[in-house]
Amino acid sequence: MANSPQAKKRARQIERRTAVNKTRRTRIRTFLRKVEEAITGGDQAAAADALKAAQPEIMRGVTKGIWHKKTASRKVSRLAARVKAMSA
Repeated sequence: MANSPQAKKRARQIERRTAVNKTRRTRIRTFLRKVEEAITGGDQAAAADALKAAQPEIMRGVTKGIWHKKTASRKVSRLAARVKAMSA
């Protein structure tokens, strides 16, 4: 356990940041799940709309430090490819 005042403060800060990051991560996963459900449902219009809504959320996760930039780009790219493949 933390003994110095600085270490105690850092422990409190980490606790708060963890809670904030957890809500952000959950929000991103919700948007991703909506895209996945639209793809499995076979509705391309709904999937495209869900992807359009999910992209800014995913990239916001990058700016907030939740995900790495390349991880987010890879996920967006793969989802876009799957949505595009629905039309073929």
